[in-house]
Amino acid sequence: MKKTLSILSALCILLLSLSLAGCGSKEAANDQGKADMSNTLVYAGESESTINPLLNNHEELPDIIFSGLMKYDANGKPIPDLAESYDYDEAANTYTFHLRHDVKWHDGKDFTADDVVYTYKELTEDKTLASSITSNYEDITSVTAPDPYTVVIALKQYDAAMLDYFTMGILPKHLLEGKDVNTDAFNQHPIGTGRYKFVSWDTAGGMITLERNADYYDKVPNIERIVYKTVSNETTKAAMLQSGEADLAWLNSKYAAKFRDNKSYKTWDFKTADYRGAAMDMNSDFWKKNADSIGVLNLALDKKAIIDGVLEGQGIVAYSPIQRNPLGTNPEADIYSYDLDRFAQEMEKLGWKKGSDGIYERNGQKFHFRIQTRDYEEERVDIANLMSSMLKKAGVDMEVVLVTKFDWKAGYDGFLAGYATQFDPDMIYSQFVTNASGNTMHYSNPEVDQALREGRHTKDVDARKKIYGEFEKIYSQHPGILLTAYLDGNYVGIAGIDGLDTTRVLGHHSVGVMWNIENWTIKR
Repeated sequence: MKKTLSILSALCILLLSLSLAGCGSKEAANDQGKADMSNTLVYAGESESTINPLLNNHEELPDIIFSGLMKYDANGKPIPDLAESYDYDEAANTYTFHLRHDVKWHDGKDFTADDVVYTYKELTEDKTLASSITSNYEDITSVTAPDPYTVVIALKQYDAAMLDYFTMGILPKHLLEGKDVNTDAFNQHPIGTGRYKFVSWDTAGGMITLERNADYYDKVPNIERIVYKTVSNETTKAAMLQSGEADLAWLNSKYAAKFRDNKSYKTWDFKTADYRGAAMDMNSDFWKKNADSIGVLNLALDKKAIIDGVLEGQGIVAYSPIQRNPLGTNPEADIYSYDLDRFAQEMEKLGWKKGSDGIYERNGQKFHFRIQTRDYEEERVDIANLMSSMLKKAGVDMEVVLVTKFDWKAGYDGFLAGYATQFDPDMIYSQFVTNASGNTMHYSNPEVDQALREGRHTKDVDARKKIYGEFEKIYSQHPGILLTAYLDGNYVGIAGIDGLDTTRVLGHHSVGVMWNIENWTIKR
């Protein structure tokens, strides 16, 4: 009996010890988890499906995972990055890049000139590449590597924006050569040379984890880890900040306003080149017949009321797609102001007459067009609905159709768009030149084509400014986008975040906030 009790006692002591050890291990693990989060930035970002600078170069993650031959400084000017230096031979229209010798891919392989050659050949020779930026590289005639740390890129003519386009991230030849860049699994498991390394992508949980690149060739970031949460809904982003599920997010102005007087948070207001407007599909049956009547719609929109009502005053009235560019902003292109009487006069000149229902008609057709708007983008939905209400009052029926995803083949007449030209004004070339790679709305105007080609191939800055001013005037007469407003970029984060620099003009969806992330710090 005593022996049995002794055995039971021993078992109890053993179980208790194991239990305590288990609790201790769990507590230690929890403490370790908290310690891991102490230098982790949780960012409520945008939805993602691929991370590849050739396919989605206008988003935040490619810029911190990959590096380009050049990069943008605080003022949006290209400076050397993977290249230590470069030479330009004006007579031969040739760039020679002298590459760094101390760069490794995130998998430990050496970065060499072969990677640059591979990347630019993909951009210029792969006809299957599903990219909106290939028109930016159409002047390249050859890319060669005379040695492992020298790249020579020849152009058929001078291209004023070429250094800007050399900021595009370089891809690893050893991982992608011979594969389909459009569909390869690399796009969900990217390997770059940039400041942060990809760790994992929890698609079910909507979470991409990155860690700082300890072998980065320049300043290694202070923040150890970034957890990028893929969030579409704007309400959700604000709720995540309030609940502590996120540390930083770009919010629309209405949500950002709710945090401004709370000492637990900071707000940063960036200038952006990000505009909103109804982009018309010039290939739709309606606009094929009525494209001459897009510009006059500006007269029926009280854009200041849209800014005050939807954007909390955080923006400016838009009249040009390069209005916030140093080489844009030609006041002579600002030819429309809110004026319903003038609108009615101009509509009459165009041959439109109001029907019994108050909607204009011409040639037996109602002035009715459909604009698709993604339902989760509250700011765009509000802008679209207010535009629709104002136009309806004036006699034009703009139907707002809410969709979860843009469908370019569903027969809509356009979409509530956002674009930005935050760097060289040539960024609009691919969007507006006839049949260019980013011209999703099929806009075509020979005078615009001529102006944008001339702007691209002119060297003198003053001459370029004059050319782009002419473009603005031409485009204002025959626009493809019913512009409304340029947005300010409102970021909200916890009080312990420091280092965000508002010097840089940000892009579409306020992309570019992480341009100096290596200098950021976070304290909880």
